[in-house]
Amino acid sequence: MYLFRNIQPALFIARPNRFVVQCLVNGRKVRAYLPNPGRLWELLFPGTKVYLTKFPPSSERKLKSLAVAVERDGMPIMLHTHNTNTVAAYLIRHNCIPGLEGAEIVKAEHTIGRSRFDFLLRKDGKDVLLEVKSCALFNGTLAMFPDAVSARATKHLLELEELSRKGFGTTVLFVVHSPRAQYFMPEHHTDLEFCRALLQVKGRVMVKAVSVEWKQDLSLGTITRELMIPWDLVEQESHDRGSYIVVLRLPRDRRITAGGLGELKFRRGYYLYAGSAMKNLTQRLARHQRLIKNHHWHIDYLREHAEHIAGIPIRTSADIECEIAGALPGIAEWQVPGFGCSDCGCPTHLVGMAEDPFMKRPFSALLLRFRMGLLEEEFSNGALARR
Repeated sequence: MYLFRNIQPALFIARPNRFVVQCLVNGRKVRAYLPNPGRLWELLFPGTKVYLTKFPPSSERKLKSLAVAVERDGMPIMLHTHNTNTVAAYLIRHNCIPGLEGAEIVKAEHTIGRSRFDFLLRKDGKDVLLEVKSCALFNGTLAMFPDAVSARATKHLLELEELSRKGFGTTVLFVVHSPRAQYFMPEHHTDLEFCRALLQVKGRVMVKAVSVEWKQDLSLGTITRELMIPWDLVEQESHDRGSYIVVLRLPRDRRITAGGLGELKFRRGYYLYAGSAMKNLTQRLARHQRLIKNHHWHIDYLREHAEHIAGIPIRTSADIECEIAGALPGIAEWQVPGFGCSDCGCPTHLVGMAEDPFMKRPFSALLLRFRMGLLEEEFSNGALARR
């Protein structure tokens, strides 16, 4: 199956906003529409290969190019979320979704009341509502959804649960765009509410995740695999606790008095700070974002002068703050000795770099290691045996 023709390779330069990417095509800068609102932190880096196609000549769109996929580890990863339903329909018709074998597609974009679902199916004489989600977030053998907070996805889950009480069959299907994935989990780090909603509905809503393969010409490959969902591990980690990284940007060199450390010289650039909150992690990150507060930690003094870029939660039942702090110097250009480590033996919990860390592969690799790699270790330590 082909979703697109006349594919043109390009090199990623920048992402001015969520729905636009700037690319280099044969030495010429081109702006393309990106039909994917996800963060895509682990996919879009300067120089990464992007697959473009053209809108029809009759289109009145301002942007004439469309970004449909990106290359990672030599494989195309589909980015066009709007076409995931086409993939799902193909898989259903070819009986590739366990639990939906023999299902007939009655209607796409089916509306019930104020809610619209991707498909109305008919299976064994019963109506089945199907909601499809596109997943491009993976690391090794683990895939997760969503990669950005999605209140809409949570709403869909709760609506499916309610409709199941009214006699409908209900299913949510996650299509993972990597043939290497073997396991699936809700992305509790980024969207804890979605994770909790999936746990809540799984007794009434059938939850399925399958991986697919895309070839270099963006045709659908032959590999389709049902992914295992380690529900015990999902439940274990679905709590508002863990560690975090705060990313700040200091626009110019400054001398700042940081509590007991006294006056320190801070270079302009980006700063990464490791911390933890084994209770109320969301509240702690919100505090770091605020400017007006009583100064309690070293980071409060720096935050007074620096722009808040991101607060990245790493929700886990284990306290890994010092492990993260120990890894940060390996991707940084400088450190601030003694910062944020008054109650531990670490040299520092704050490092700096001149350029945006989100445009750097080492930072992405570090996030994937702590957000997903440690979960994969749980699998090998027997979490799936307790499933």
